[in-house]
Amino acid sequence: MNANESTLQDSLSMTSSLSNTTSSATPSALIIEGGSMRGIYAAGVLDEFIRNDFYPFDMYFGVSAGASAVAAYLGKQYGRTYKVITDYCRRPEFKSKRRFFKGGHLIDIDWLWDVTEQELPLGLDRIDEYRGRLFIVATDAHTGEAEYLTPEKQDLFQAVKCSAAMPIAYRAAVEYLGKQWLDGGVSDSLPVREAYRRGARRILVVRSNAKEYQKQAYRLGPIFPTLLRDYPVVAKRLQRRHIEYNETLNFIRNPPHDCEIIELCPHSSFAAGQFTTDARILNEAYTMGVQSGIAAMREWSQVLANDLGQSRADIL
Repeated sequence: MNANESTLQDSLSMTSSLSNTTSSATPSALIIEGGSMRGIYAAGVLDEFIRNDFYPFDMYFGVSAGASAVAAYLGKQYGRTYKVITDYCRRPEFKSKRRFFKGGHLIDIDWLWDVTEQELPLGLDRIDEYRGRLFIVATDAHTGEAEYLTPEKQDLFQAVKCSAAMPIAYRAAVEYLGKQWLDGGVSDSLPVREAYRRGARRILVVRSNAKEYQKQAYRLGPIFPTLLRDYPVVAKRLQRRHIEYNETLNFIRNPPHDCEIIELCPHSSFAAGQFTTDARILNEAYTMGVQSGIAAMREWSQVLANDLGQSRADIL
């Protein structure tokens, strides 16, 4: 195995408890984690999926930055997420420490959504074909609970915006359906349990951190109730987020007996951070995602081939 093949294999981990009777009709789901600029890895994965017309899933879940990425994927907008991250998200209109210290947003998702909606097509008509199968994860700002939005075509941008409203960095909640919403990552960063609850028994999870990553408690956690005084339940949820996140990792790696989870992670050399703007780092991470996408398609095809072989054996 050469170095490149080793990198591909390291990016992909499959945990399976499926019995030999599982067929290719196994309900499946794709989950795209958020992570702001770390979403450049998922951009590479999904662009490779688009390039190969790879759409084998029954359900699609997107969280935070992963929500816009999965929407662009379903809309077949090759390169859109890459351009959003490497161009628009590096502009001072989007992220400004000076604005933040003057009481404004650190990240201005209002500007980002307005300009990209005008300048970068999302493929709304095609996305609408997946209505009821695309789930945008957002957090109810007053209950702190996750909801899995299935927006109409004309509401898609607003629903995705709800999922990306990062507390503190964005100083407001997003209005939609008569409620206020915050980032979906607050309440369900990796909605594998929800996918399983809805019947998915083969799940591909595209992560935005290396496999060995374990989330730690926020250093600012003790003052979250002050910073988020208008959303006290969300503040408490954020204080526990590392616990819930790591419990979900355990679920991924120890799934129920009738479930198979393929976990696609950046290599340990992955250097992109939440607010990375270095073009070299972002491009390397994107390339890593493309390579992982190739590995994931190969693995998925092999699993389906094994299913087909078993089904034929059962018939004979």
